[in-house]
Amino acid sequence: MAFQIYKRGQGKYTRLCTAFAGALIAGAGCWKLYQKLEVWLVGLSPNQTMWISTMVPAGAFVLFCLFFFWLVNKASVADFMIAAEGEMKKVSWSSRQEIVVSTGIVIVVVILTAVLLGATDLLFRAFFSWILE
Repeated sequence: MAFQIYKRGQGKYTRLCTAFAGALIAGAGCWKLYQKLEVWLVGLSPNQTMWISTMVPAGAFVLFCLFFFWLVNKASVADFMIAAEGEMKKVSWSSRQEIVVSTGIVIVVVILTAVLLGATDLLFRAFFSWILE
């Protein structure tokens, strides 16, 4: 069957999040289509405008959701997502303290670099204004 769940239970969260993100993107696109259709269908009666501007994006959203369901259950895509989720479980994540210290170091280095570049800019500006006088 075309809409059967491939390897049920494996890569569950990766596939769910991927399908949810796809549905969000499709929903945003269908919302934009709804807004555009209301503008494009100005000459029609209000009843026709309402039906067309509502049902076309709703139908497109359903089709996109069915496509994403099919896509995340396609064998090659699902196997990739299962493998990716398995690899993410093997990653050794840094502790909170390591992340805080590393972030602090990055912020200090960025500030020092900004100060150094600003001082260099001021020196070059003074030097070239002195030469061009």
